[in-house]
Amino acid sequence: MMPEAAEREFDVVVIGAGAVGENVAGRVVQAGLSAVMVEAELVGGECSYWACMPSKALLRPGTALHGAQTTPGAKEAVTRTLDAAAVLARRNYFTSNWQDDSQVSWAEDTGIELVRGHGWLTGPKAVEVAGLDGAQHLLRARHAVVLATGSTSNNPPIEGLEDVQVWGTREATSAAEIPERLTVLGGGVAGTELAQAFARLGSSVTLVARSGLLGTFPEEAAALVAAGLRADGVTLRLHTATERISANEDGTLTVSLGDGTTVTAEKVLVSTGRHPALEGLGLESVGFEPGESGHLSLSTDTTGLVEGTPGDDDWLYAVGDAAGKNLFTHQGKYEARATGDAIAARAKGGLKGAPGDWTSCAQTANQHAVPSVVFTDPELASVGRTLETARKDGYNASSVELPIQVAGSSLHSENYEGWAQLVVDEDRKVLLGATFAGPDVAELLHAATIAVVGEVPLDRLWHAVPSYPTISEVWLRLLEKYGL
Repeated sequence: MMPEAAEREFDVVVIGAGAVGENVAGRVVQAGLSAVMVEAELVGGECSYWACMPSKALLRPGTALHGAQTTPGAKEAVTRTLDAAAVLARRNYFTSNWQDDSQVSWAEDTGIELVRGHGWLTGPKAVEVAGLDGAQHLLRARHAVVLATGSTSNNPPIEGLEDVQVWGTREATSAAEIPERLTVLGGGVAGTELAQAFARLGSSVTLVARSGLLGTFPEEAAALVAAGLRADGVTLRLHTATERISANEDGTLTVSLGDGTTVTAEKVLVSTGRHPALEGLGLESVGFEPGESGHLSLSTDTTGLVEGTPGDDDWLYAVGDAAGKNLFTHQGKYEARATGDAIAARAKGGLKGAPGDWTSCAQTANQHAVPSVVFTDPELASVGRTLETARKDGYNASSVELPIQVAGSSLHSENYEGWAQLVVDEDRKVLLGATFAGPDVAELLHAATIAVVGEVPLDRLWHAVPSYPTISEVWLRLLEKYGL
């Protein structure tokens, strides 16, 4: 019988060493505190090995090839399709072949201790870890425990799903070969991106969604992405329910749809949303219970502090997907930086109560300026509020939209199709949001993010002259249509 481990104390204990956990730990160490990260899988997390990086590595070659194919002078030189093996090898490079040596070295060089294993709360500021090496670790935080455990896939209520072997996004982004046929269940960002990636790599793809495609985006923008998928041969079965999945003797899977039809494929990818990965973290030991959905959820303030935490002082934080607000890596890293600053400030007595908006300890952008990009071809990029959400939030909002038809888009590619929208607060004459759809529009987004965060008045924004001939000239056309 192993002797019980001695308890070790750190200023901050971070459960989860993905991109978000790394940023929290790095921020507090930079401020002079000590930190330990607990991680049961690879340091660097979902984004580095199974999400952002591998999915974009799968998408980029197809976009580059299509860009050449739509540009006279270049298209005549393109005589081949994608080399799937080369694309997968490049994907492996960007995941470091699923090895986290460089991330571990970064943590060591930064002064962050790493404990590999499954960690959970046993009480206020107390964490127990079942080490992957069989050892037990008892950790205590002087100031804060941070949950940075990410999210996990939803399991839709589909008959037979538990009896067959399907892909989640992890299996899709780490696939060793391209299936002849792929059925994708889900019309959100991940399902849409991976449907196009595999179609361009040679799969015959069918995408099935209960509602429309990319339903949180304006219809005009989502329609351009749908057209792009269809052009790549993807069959879209929108507003269609999935009733059942069954295995066939030849190893294929058959998906039975609500309209009475079926789809058969070698692989089925289930991509129907995610929820915070909070199970097994011992939250029940400090007073939290699952809600009606059966899943645990937490409410956090603008610093990431979990509301309703028992104890004499504030000690429990949740950031990134674990907080359940904005499931984007870049936004989680932003939250982590603010949370790290808030923990350090409170530890040193420099922050009492809530911080002011737009200060280093506040996650103010979560309410006003969350950017996101769908890396399909065409791309879809947005920040801030849509017209619908702006009005729902009580703003006197208007919008201006138009096709992207400027000199820069004409030069970019033959028959360029794009769409752009600005959402305006009419009382203050500042931007509340922006959406762009079209090839390579992702690089337009940061300008919009700056305008929203900076609350740049439209009459001042009018003086931000776009270079000619670039796609950014659409900004000028939008402001002209608005009336400036």
